Amino acid sequence: MIVDALLDPIHRLRSHLHEILRNLTPGARVLDLGSRSGSFDSDCCPACLIVRLDREPPENRGGSAVQADAAQLPFAGQSFDAVIANHSLEHMESLAAVLKEIRRVVQPRGSLYVAVPDASTITDRLYRWIYHGGGHVNAFRSADELSRLIAGATGLPCIAIRILHTSLSFLNRTHFHPRPPRRLWLLANGNPRFIAALTYALRIVDRVFPTRCSVYGWALYFGSVPEQIETAPWINVCVACGAGHSVQSLEVNHRIRRHWLGFRSYVCPDCGAGNLFL
Repeated sequence: MIVDALLDPIHRLRSHLHEILRNLTPGARVLDLGSRSGSFDSDCCPACLIVRLDREPPENRGGSAVQADAAQLPFAGQSFDAVIANHSLEHMESLAAVLKEIRRVVQPRGSLYVAVPDASTITDRLYRWIYHGGGHVNAFRSADELSRLIAGATGLPCIAIRILHTSLSFLNRTHFHPRPPRRLWLLANGNPRFIAALTYALRIVDRVFPTRCSVYGWALYFGSVPEQIETAPWINVCVACGAGHSVQSLEVNHRIRRHWLGFRSYVCPDCGAGNLFL
Protein backbone atom coordinates (compact mmCIF):
# COMPACT_ATOMS: atom_id res chain seq x y z
CA MET A 1 0.00 0.00 0.00
CA ILE A 2 1.39 3.39 -1.04
CA VAL A 3 0.00 6.59 0.43
CA ASP A 4 0.22 9.92 -1.40
CA ALA A 5 1.90 12.58 0.76
CA LEU A 6 1.13 10.75 3.99
CA LEU A 7 1.29 13.85 6.17
CA ASP A 8 -0.62 16.20 3.91
CA PRO A 9 -4.08 14.57 4.07
CA ILE A 10 -4.08 14.58 7.85
CA HIS A 11 -4.55 18.21 8.68
CA ARG A 12 -2.61 20.62 6.54
CA LEU A 13 -4.35 23.79 7.75
CA ARG A 14 -2.10 26.08 5.77
CA SER A 15 -4.14 29.13 6.79
CA HIS A 16 -2.97 28.79 10.38
CA LEU A 17 0.58 29.56 9.30
CA HIS A 18 -0.26 32.95 7.87
CA GLU A 19 -0.06 34.80 11.18
CA ILE A 20 3.67 34.16 11.05
CA LEU A 21 4.36 34.09 7.31
CA ARG A 22 2.56 37.29 6.33
CA ASN A 23 4.47 39.31 8.94
CA LEU A 24 7.94 38.33 7.76
CA THR A 25 10.03 41.10 6.25
CA PRO A 26 11.50 40.80 2.71
CA GLY A 27 14.60 38.62 2.75
CA ALA A 28 13.56 36.72 5.88
CA ARG A 29 14.57 33.06 6.00
CA VAL A 30 12.03 30.31 6.79
CA LEU A 31 12.80 26.68 7.63
CA ASP A 32 10.01 24.25 6.73
CA LEU A 33 11.03 21.37 9.01
CA GLY A 34 10.02 17.83 8.07
CA SER A 35 8.14 19.30 5.14
CA ARG A 36 7.51 16.31 2.85
CA SER A 37 5.54 18.00 0.07
CA GLY A 38 5.63 21.37 1.82
CA SER A 39 3.66 22.90 4.68
CA PHE A 40 2.79 26.02 2.70
CA ASP A 41 3.08 27.46 -0.78
CA SER A 42 5.91 29.84 -1.56
CA ASP A 43 3.45 32.58 -2.56
CA CYS A 44 2.49 32.90 1.13
CA CYS A 45 5.75 34.84 1.62
CA PRO A 46 7.17 35.46 -1.89
CA ALA A 47 9.91 37.82 -0.72
CA CYS A 48 11.38 35.28 1.71
CA LEU A 49 13.98 32.53 1.36
CA ILE A 50 12.28 29.20 2.06
CA VAL A 51 14.22 26.04 2.91
CA ARG A 52 12.28 22.73 2.83
CA LEU A 53 13.99 20.02 4.88
CA ASP A 54 13.16 16.34 5.26
CA ARG A 55 14.98 13.03 5.72
CA GLU A 56 13.44 11.92 2.44
CA PRO A 57 13.96 14.04 -0.69
CA PRO A 58 11.38 16.83 -0.23
CA GLU A 59 9.28 18.02 -3.13
CA ASN A 60 10.19 21.48 -4.36
CA ARG A 61 7.13 23.74 -4.03
CA GLY A 62 9.22 26.87 -4.16
CA GLY A 63 12.39 27.46 -2.19
CA SER A 64 15.41 25.26 -1.61
CA ALA A 65 15.00 21.53 -0.93
CA VAL A 66 17.44 19.99 1.56
CA GLN A 67 17.65 16.33 2.53
CA ALA A 68 18.96 16.09 6.09
CA ASP A 69 18.24 14.93 9.65
CA ALA A 70 16.36 17.46 11.78
CA ALA A 71 18.48 16.39 14.76
CA GLN A 72 21.62 17.52 12.89
CA LEU A 73 20.68 20.58 10.86
CA PRO A 74 23.31 21.59 8.28
CA PHE A 75 22.91 25.32 8.94
CA ALA A 76 24.83 27.96 10.84
CA GLY A 77 23.50 29.31 14.12
CA GLN A 78 20.67 31.87 14.00
CA SER A 79 20.15 31.22 10.28
CA PHE A 80 16.35 31.50 10.27
CA ASP A 81 13.77 34.10 11.19
CA ALA A 82 10.99 31.50 11.42
CA VAL A 83 10.73 27.72 11.75
CA ILE A 84 7.61 25.81 10.71
CA ALA A 85 7.10 22.31 12.16
CA ASN A 86 3.71 21.38 10.74
CA HIS A 87 2.82 17.84 11.88
CA SER A 88 6.43 16.74 11.98
CA LEU A 89 7.52 16.60 15.64
CA GLU A 90 5.39 13.51 16.29
CA HIS A 91 7.62 11.72 13.75
CA MET A 92 10.98 12.83 15.22
CA GLU A 93 12.80 9.98 16.96
CA SER A 94 15.29 12.31 18.69
CA LEU A 95 12.86 15.00 19.82
CA ALA A 96 15.19 16.58 22.39
CA ALA A 97 17.96 16.88 19.81
CA VAL A 98 15.57 18.37 17.25
CA LEU A 99 14.35 21.03 19.69
CA LYS A 100 17.95 21.83 20.59
CA GLU A 101 18.76 22.31 16.91
CA ILE A 102 15.73 24.57 16.44
CA ARG A 103 17.04 26.74 19.28
CA ARG A 104 20.44 26.91 17.61
CA VAL A 105 19.29 27.91 14.12
CA VAL A 106 16.40 30.29 14.91
CA GLN A 107 16.93 33.98 15.62
CA PRO A 108 16.51 35.00 19.30
CA ARG A 109 13.53 37.15 18.28
CA GLY A 110 12.36 34.67 15.68
CA SER A 111 9.13 32.69 15.58
CA LEU A 112 8.19 29.03 15.67
CA TYR A 113 4.98 27.30 14.58
CA VAL A 114 4.25 23.76 15.75
CA ALA A 115 1.22 21.62 14.90
CA VAL A 116 0.88 18.12 16.38
CA PRO A 117 -1.87 15.55 16.93
CA ASP A 118 -3.34 14.86 20.35
CA ALA A 119 -2.62 11.16 20.88
CA SER A 120 -5.58 10.83 23.26
CA THR A 121 -8.19 11.71 20.64
CA ILE A 122 -10.36 9.30 18.67
CA THR A 123 -9.14 10.87 15.44
CA ASP A 124 -5.45 10.22 16.05
CA ARG A 125 -6.14 6.69 17.24
CA LEU A 126 -8.15 6.07 14.09
CA TYR A 127 -5.32 7.47 11.97
CA ARG A 128 -2.74 5.23 13.64
CA TRP A 129 -5.03 2.21 13.24
CA ILE A 130 -5.61 2.77 9.52
CA TYR A 131 -1.96 3.61 8.79
CA HIS A 132 -0.45 0.95 11.11
CA GLY A 133 1.07 3.59 13.38
CA GLY A 134 1.58 6.20 10.69
CA GLY A 135 5.14 6.85 11.82
CA HIS A 136 4.05 8.55 15.06
CA VAL A 137 6.82 7.91 17.59
CA ASN A 138 5.98 10.75 20.01
CA ALA A 139 2.60 10.75 21.76
CA PHE A 140 1.56 14.22 22.91
CA ARG A 141 -1.46 14.34 25.24
CA SER A 142 -1.27 17.76 26.88
CA ALA A 143 -0.91 21.08 25.08
CA ASP A 144 0.30 22.80 28.24
CA GLU A 145 3.00 20.21 28.89
CA LEU A 146 4.11 20.30 25.27
CA SER A 147 4.26 24.11 25.22
CA ARG A 148 6.43 24.12 28.35
CA LEU A 149 8.72 21.47 26.85
CA ILE A 150 9.20 23.38 23.59
CA ALA A 151 9.55 26.79 25.25
CA GLY A 152 12.16 25.46 27.67
CA ALA A 153 14.15 23.72 24.93
CA THR A 154 14.05 26.48 22.33
CA GLY A 155 14.08 29.58 24.53
CA LEU A 156 11.03 30.93 22.67
CA PRO A 157 7.98 31.73 24.84
CA CYS A 158 4.63 30.22 23.92
CA ILE A 159 2.26 33.02 22.94
CA ALA A 160 -0.83 31.12 21.78
CA ILE A 161 -2.40 27.67 21.46
CA ARG A 162 -5.24 26.80 19.10
CA ILE A 163 -7.25 23.57 19.03
CA LEU A 164 -7.24 21.85 15.65
CA HIS A 165 -10.28 19.99 14.35
CA THR A 166 -10.20 17.14 11.87
CA SER A 167 -12.00 16.50 8.60
CA LEU A 168 -10.96 12.83 8.53
CA SER A 169 -9.51 13.51 5.06
CA PHE A 170 -6.82 10.90 5.75
CA LEU A 171 -9.56 8.26 5.29
CA ASN A 172 -10.25 9.34 1.71
CA ARG A 173 -9.69 6.32 -0.52
CA THR A 174 -7.96 8.45 -3.16
CA HIS A 175 -4.90 8.66 -0.90
CA PHE A 176 -4.20 4.93 -1.20
CA HIS A 177 -2.56 3.16 -4.13
CA PRO A 178 -3.15 0.74 -5.68
CA ARG A 179 -6.17 0.21 -3.39
CA PRO A 180 -7.35 1.10 0.12
CA PRO A 181 -6.50 -1.24 3.02
CA ARG A 182 -9.08 -3.78 4.13
CA ARG A 183 -9.53 -1.95 7.42
CA LEU A 184 -11.05 0.94 5.50
CA TRP A 185 -13.95 -1.30 4.46
CA LEU A 186 -15.39 -0.70 7.94
CA LEU A 187 -15.60 3.01 7.05
CA ALA A 188 -17.39 2.79 3.69
CA ASN A 189 -14.06 2.13 1.99
CA GLY A 190 -13.11 5.80 2.31
CA ASN A 191 -16.09 7.16 0.37
CA PRO A 192 -15.80 11.01 0.42
CA ARG A 193 -19.52 11.49 1.10
CA PHE A 194 -19.39 9.12 4.05
CA ILE A 195 -16.34 10.96 5.42
CA ALA A 196 -18.14 14.30 5.12
CA ALA A 197 -21.22 12.95 6.89
CA LEU A 198 -19.15 11.32 9.65
CA THR A 199 -17.18 14.54 10.21
CA TYR A 200 -20.43 16.51 10.45
CA ALA A 201 -21.86 14.00 12.92
CA LEU A 202 -18.78 14.22 15.16
CA ARG A 203 -19.06 18.01 15.21
CA ILE A 204 -22.71 17.73 16.31
CA VAL A 205 -21.79 15.27 19.07
CA ASP A 206 -19.15 17.69 20.37
CA ARG A 207 -21.66 20.52 20.30
CA VAL A 208 -24.37 18.61 22.22
CA PHE A 209 -22.11 16.75 24.65
CA PRO A 210 -18.83 17.74 26.38
CA THR A 211 -16.73 15.52 24.10
CA ARG A 212 -13.72 15.98 21.81
CA CYS A 213 -14.65 13.52 19.06
CA SER A 214 -13.80 15.93 16.24
CA VAL A 215 -10.57 17.29 17.75
CA TYR A 216 -7.30 16.29 16.13
CA GLY A 217 -4.59 18.24 17.92
CA TRP A 218 -3.11 21.68 18.52
CA ALA A 219 -1.31 24.53 16.81
CA LEU A 220 1.22 26.26 19.04
CA TYR A 221 2.90 29.62 18.41
CA PHE A 222 6.24 30.60 19.94
CA GLY A 223 8.48 33.64 19.89
CA SER A 224 7.79 36.96 18.24
CA VAL A 225 4.60 37.34 16.16
CA PRO A 226 3.54 40.98 15.51
CA GLU A 227 -0.19 40.31 15.33
CA GLN A 228 -2.56 38.79 17.87
CA ILE A 229 -3.20 35.10 17.27
CA GLU A 230 -6.83 34.09 16.81
CA THR A 231 -7.32 31.17 19.19
CA ALA A 232 -10.94 30.35 18.35
CA PRO A 233 -11.06 26.84 16.82
CA TRP A 234 -11.85 26.50 13.12
CA ILE A 235 -14.37 23.65 12.92
CA ASN A 236 -14.88 23.89 9.15
CA VAL A 237 -12.10 21.76 7.70
CA CYS A 238 -12.14 20.58 4.09
CA VAL A 239 -12.66 16.84 3.65
CA ALA A 240 -10.60 16.90 0.44
CA CYS A 241 -7.47 18.95 1.16
CA GLY A 242 -7.61 19.30 4.96
CA ALA A 243 -7.45 23.11 4.98
CA GLY A 244 -9.25 24.84 7.83
CA HIS A 245 -11.24 28.06 7.47
CA SER A 246 -12.88 30.45 9.90
CA VAL A 247 -16.61 31.06 9.72
CA GLN A 248 -15.96 34.77 9.16
CA SER A 249 -13.73 34.19 6.13
CA LEU A 250 -16.27 31.85 4.54
CA GLU A 251 -19.06 34.37 5.11
CA VAL A 252 -17.10 37.36 3.81
CA ASN A 253 -16.07 35.49 0.66
CA HIS A 254 -19.62 34.23 0.04
CA ARG A 255 -18.62 30.57 0.16
CA ILE A 256 -21.65 29.36 2.17
CA ARG A 257 -24.73 27.94 0.47
CA ARG A 258 -28.13 27.20 2.03
CA HIS A 259 -30.05 24.00 1.28
CA TRP A 260 -33.33 22.37 2.22
CA LEU A 261 -34.08 21.40 5.84
CA GLY A 262 -31.70 24.08 7.04
CA PHE A 263 -28.49 22.38 5.90
CA ARG A 264 -25.66 24.59 4.71
CA SER A 265 -22.53 23.79 2.72
CA TYR A 266 -19.44 25.69 1.64
CA VAL A 267 -16.92 25.53 -1.17
CA CYS A 268 -13.32 25.23 0.02
CA PRO A 269 -11.35 28.33 -1.05
CA ASP A 270 -8.20 26.21 -1.39
CA CYS A 271 -9.31 23.29 -3.56
CA GLY A 272 -12.93 24.00 -4.55
CA ALA A 273 -14.34 20.89 -2.89
CA GLY A 274 -17.84 20.93 -1.39
CA ASN A 275 -18.23 20.54 2.39
CA LEU A 276 -21.04 20.53 4.94
CA PHE A 277 -20.96 23.75 6.94
CA LEU A 278 -21.23 23.99 10.72
